[in-house]
Amino acid sequence: MPPELPAGTDPAALEAVACTVARAAGRLVRDERPDDLGVTAKSTRTDVVTEMDQRSQELLLDRLAALRPDDAVLGEEEGGREGTSGVTWVVDPIDGTTNYLYGVPAYAVSVAAVVGDPTVPGHWSPVAGAVLDPERGELYHAHLGGGASLTTAAGTRALRPRPTTDLALALVGTGFGYAADVRRRQARLLVDLLPRVRDIRRHGSAALDLCAVASGRLDGYYETGLNPWDRAAGELVATEAGAVVGGPADEVPTRDLTWAAAPGLAVELSALVRELAARHVGSVGEPR
Repeated sequence: MPPELPAGTDPAALEAVACTVARAAGRLVRDERPDDLGVTAKSTRTDVVTEMDQRSQELLLDRLAALRPDDAVLGEEEGGREGTSGVTWVVDPIDGTTNYLYGVPAYAVSVAAVVGDPTVPGHWSPVAGAVLDPERGELYHAHLGGGASLTTAAGTRALRPRPTTDLALALVGTGFGYAADVRRRQARLLVDLLPRVRDIRRHGSAALDLCAVASGRLDGYYETGLNPWDRAAGELVATEAGAVVGGPADEVPTRDLTWAAAPGLAVELSALVRELAARHVGSVGEPR
């Protein structure tokens, strides 16, 4: 059973906070991007963090402390804090750091309010969230029971997945890890999946891929090795839009597998990626 929402907590109000702080961080990383990003390595030489990742997270922490001082915060980069409200903000200050480093305009700021313990699979669930694509000026947002929306300069519209039912005609997104051995196993899964679908896209941001399923830009998506901050907000946007999201055995995404699909593809795509992930990838280990 998912954790209960703390008494007196308004998911719509949390959604508004998520949108506000995501926009602020998005302006920072887009408008104040320095020529020298101050790159350092994390888990591998290819898994990098920039000065702007840390600055973005610090901004998110500061804004959340002002707006929601009793909440906890869990972020991808250094920092974070404990809270007493029962709500934890799970944030990715730049989802798609490699794209950001290379100037590829496909990265996001992801902000989600969750209940439960986001470090334990199956013991937490998102209740509000926002995913901002700073380069496109697109803000995906949702709260539990409220549907999912996309806001741009032109206005706000409700999100719905595509009505796809034929796996052979499905455009499917995915992503890869940084460790060479994990990437090798993920490639074997891809080789077996590719002939079964229309085509594969690799955009470089899990948050944007999940929102792409919600908006119909993708029919489905799968990835192994995701951390809570990679998927928390995008997962909620997808499910509130009407997509189906799950993991290796049921509708609980884990680090070993996260998948999302339009409703008409969910049964077939999930069965296939579960089988291939178990065969080729197995466990990708605990979050770093």
